Order: sequence, then C-alpha cells, then structure tokens
Amino acid sequence: MPDTISTYSFQGQTLIVTANEGDTRDYDGFSEEERMGDLTLDATAFPDAATLQADENLGRLLTTTANGDTDNDGDVDELFSIGARSFTIWDTSGTVLFDSGNDFERITAQRLPNNFNADNDENDADTRSDAKGPEPEALAIGEIGGATFAFIGLERVSGVMVYNISNPQSPRFIEYTLDRDFSEAPSLGDNDADGVDESNPAAGDIGPESIVFIPAAESPNGNALIAIGNEVSGSTAIYQINVVQE
Repeated sequence: MPDTISTYSFQGQTLIVTANEGDTRDYDGFSEEERMGDLTLDATAFPDAATLQADENLGRLLTTTANGDTDNDGDVDELFSIGARSFTIWDTSGTVLFDSGNDFERITAQRLPNNFNADNDENDADTRSDAKGPEPEALAIGEIGGATFAFIGLERVSGVMVYNISNPQSPRFIEYTLDRDFSEAPSLGDNDADGVDESNPAAGDIGPESIVFIPAAESPNGNALIAIGNEVSGSTAIYQINVVQE
C-alpha cells in the first residue's frame, strides 16, 4: 500500500520506487482497518488465536480486512498487516529488485532509542509499532554527480532517509537526517480556542508529507537541494545536498 511512487532510469529501463507507508482506505463510509484482536480468526489456520490476539502479543497489530478470507466463509484465514515500513524498487513487470526491509526501524531504533516509533504528535516511544511504524510516505529521486539517490521521508518519527540507488539491486544507505527536538512537545495546544492545535516551532520539522528534489542546474545557489513539506509542524525545510567523494 505505497503512498508516494516515483521512477528513474537504469541502463535504459524504467524502474519504479515506492514508499510503503500502508496507505489504507479509511473513510466514514468504508474502512478496511482492523486490529488483529478484533478479527474472527479461522480455528484451523490459527489454533493459538487466543494467544495471538492478546494485546501484549499481536492483538493491537493493525491489519486490513480487504484480504485474508480465502474461502469466503466469514473468518480470516490469512493475516495481512498494514505498511511494509520500507521502500521498494521494482521493474515495470512488477519484479522486486530491492526492498529495504527493516532498515528504517533498525536505524531509527539505534539513533532514537528513547523515541523509537514515536508518533508525530507526541514523543512517547513505541506508540506506532502496532500500526504503520515510521510510515515512509514522502519520496523524491534525484541525480547528483552521476549517481542516483532516493530521499524517503518518515511521516511519524520524522526525518529523511537517503539511499544511493545507482545500482537498483544493491542500494546503499547514506544518511538519516532529522530536525526534530524530542525534548519539546510537538504542539502548543489550542491557544486561541479555534479548535486547532498550534505547532511548536521549537520542536523542529515534524511529519514530512512531500519532498521535491531540485537539481543543481535549477537551484538558486548552484547546489542540489531537497524541499520538504512537513504536515504536522506546518513548516517547509530546504536541505542542501553535499556529496563527499569516496
């Protein structure tokens, strides 16, 4: 269930890059979201259903009801959780050339042990682990110095992952950059009684929703840039890309 999808060329082929947020259909008239603990599980497929569905195990895991009832008898035979929490490179026939797997959660757990899988409106750790994790949402592809890079914004914990995807079968993690101060509350509350919480500028840039790559040839300072629209903080951030020769 990707959110942002982009493409780039490699050896004459068009490749597709997806940010696998888990962008479900969740509307007033229809929602496919359901906690695993609220599903009716097939007794044969899940003889240990009671254990699995306990909140301390997988009961809080967010799943989709659009798939899973393979024999159409009203119960769930296979579980489909939401959000791969990764980015993927595909060819145009749908073959996966690369998937980042658990990179984003592994990296953020190392960098932010006290705020792992925090939400974008609160700083407590682990509040998004049972949903879509860091939610890779924003995505931009850019070429710099003959190399191709992917910039992936994490909507919940925030920040941007940077990968060199010049070789689509062996991308390299380059950097995780984050401008969020977890010592500050993301919101100042509803200070003017208009029903809308005001963001806290001291908390930094939170909730990247979109990223635009600006090549050096189009940049006002002659360097490649990315511009990031941050949904929760209501801010726009511009980063200059500095390439270090290896």
